[in-house]
Amino acid sequence: MSTTFEGGAVGFIGVGVMGRSLVGHLLKAGYPVVVYTRSKAKAGAALAAGAQWADSPAALAPRCKLIFTMVGFPADVEEVFLGPKGLLALAPAGALLVDLTTSTPSLAKRIATAAHARGLSALDAPVTGGDVGAQKATLSVMVGGDAAAFSLAEPVLKLFGPTIVYHGPAGSGQHAKMCNQIMIACTMMGMCEALVYAHAAGLDAQAMLKSTGGGGAASWSLQNLAPRILAGNFAPGFYVKHFCKDLAIALAAAKEMGLDLPGLILGEKLYRELAAAGHADDGTQALWKLYEAKLPKR
Repeated sequence: MSTTFEGGAVGFIGVGVMGRSLVGHLLKAGYPVVVYTRSKAKAGAALAAGAQWADSPAALAPRCKLIFTMVGFPADVEEVFLGPKGLLALAPAGALLVDLTTSTPSLAKRIATAAHARGLSALDAPVTGGDVGAQKATLSVMVGGDAAAFSLAEPVLKLFGPTIVYHGPAGSGQHAKMCNQIMIACTMMGMCEALVYAHAAGLDAQAMLKSTGGGGAASWSLQNLAPRILAGNFAPGFYVKHFCKDLAIALAAAKEMGLDLPGLILGEKLYRELAAAGHADDGTQALWKLYEAKLPKR
């Protein structure tokens, strides 16, 4: 295989909980990778594995023909792409820009339009599967944007996981991710309520999870996050603060479409309460803390 993407390196902006694993997959596949993240210390493993460092997105952009971004919030996405020293201003002609961040569909459309005007291509390609999926290269990637650009990006995206789905024009990937986040929020609430019920009924929680995990209630969250709850492990595979952002995006989009989604409304409310209670930097499984505080005494 070629170790370059049409004559340039692969750039990666945002080497956090998930990004560092994805950079590792690119390096193992033989791609030259240039990385930038706000804290250079977080890029230590990637640099040790052979990635090159850039001091800013502006320094990274001219060196790369394929650039991935995985940052925190829509404001960060807007700055990285549309700022005066952003990717659209400084990336070489013909470059392909792929945003893996969960952001707003409207921003994805703005970026795609602006990229096209500058002779660039942009895809919105949010992912799901958490830290475990990033480590094991089992992520699902939901892609929106130009179909031809997707065809170019797809072979590289397959390094991140086996499920790469093209959903349509710019913003479609973000809409698909909103569907994903709605399902996760409702599943997490159901999982916590089941644990409360098991506690009140005097059941062994491990045994309950074994039974339900082998039947119709089986889910990724049940398999991967319920054991963390029982172990008291609330370290982030995905931050509460980022999930709050995602649910707020989903809620705003749902209202724009005239939808009344009670599960989403409740999930967004509970996660805001969780963040306000000091758990913004915990993993999404920390929702259990709200339920745990109200457990009935036996």
